[in-house]
Amino acid sequence: MVTHWDEVEPVAIEGTQLRGTRWRLGAAAGADRAGLSRYRLAAGERAMPAHVHADEEEIFYVLAGDGLSWQDGRTYAVRAGDCVLHRADAEVHTIVGAGEGLDVLAFGCGSPTGLTWLPRARSWWNGPHWLPHDGPNPFDAEEAAGPIDLPEPEAQRPQTIVNVDDVPAREARRGDVAGERRALGDAIGSRLSGLRRLVVEPGALSYPPHCHSAEEELFVVLDGSGSLLLGDDEHPVRPGSVVARPPGTGVAHAFRAGDQPLTLLAYGTRDPNDICFYPRSGKVSLRGVKAIFRVQRVDYWDGEE
Repeated sequence: MVTHWDEVEPVAIEGTQLRGTRWRLGAAAGADRAGLSRYRLAAGERAMPAHVHADEEEIFYVLAGDGLSWQDGRTYAVRAGDCVLHRADAEVHTIVGAGEGLDVLAFGCGSPTGLTWLPRARSWWNGPHWLPHDGPNPFDAEEAAGPIDLPEPEAQRPQTIVNVDDVPAREARRGDVAGERRALGDAIGSRLSGLRRLVVEPGALSYPPHCHSAEEELFVVLDGSGSLLLGDDEHPVRPGSVVARPPGTGVAHAFRAGDQPLTLLAYGTRDPNDICFYPRSGKVSLRGVKAIFRVQRVDYWDGEE
């Protein structure tokens, strides 16, 4: 469940219209349903067709460089630290490199149906298949649609784009947990998923160790070094480390910063049926009804004999 983006094999996209480099980070880290890819795009390059998901929400986080967020025929300038939300069944979108190029992470919460509409290709992705079933591959159809129109960027960006520096930091300092958190997902109005940027103080924990029953989490270390606490084990992490925590493992996790602050992105799917367990304190959180209480762990046969 721990990998590093330098260890993930890049995928070169070398079409006429679709070009760039992609790393499938979520799959490499062992994510169950949530998705995470890294894209590097030179100026003018786009690696994904213009598309909209029927029931999946995406959040893009710009690691470095400049680009254009293309949405329903309009463009918006994006730069390092920008966070872009694309809700399910909303605007058709893609992203294009600009300036000296773009380095961007694309998070996705996963889709129950796998349905994605590609209007330029006039086709649907349907999981591993496409509709019409006897039509061309949607990527080939996107290539045949020709260059995408890139008008001048709009002066006013929508509320679904925000820079990390414009999101207020909230301090968390209780017990061995210390640092600041910026709720990027909340700032852009995400509904099906969340994204936070955490800065953990040296030697401190990111949050109390916990595990989820239904929510899946993905983490990307941006700066500093430290350890991933996974049950009784510890794994070193550094810039570029990617961690997947699928739901239902029963193994608690947290991060501990080293001698310097540890900065990371924390992405999670939002499931109202999620139950979160904190083994140190014996607390259980029913996320959908916002109820937290303490339980006593017992053996399976306790009271049965």
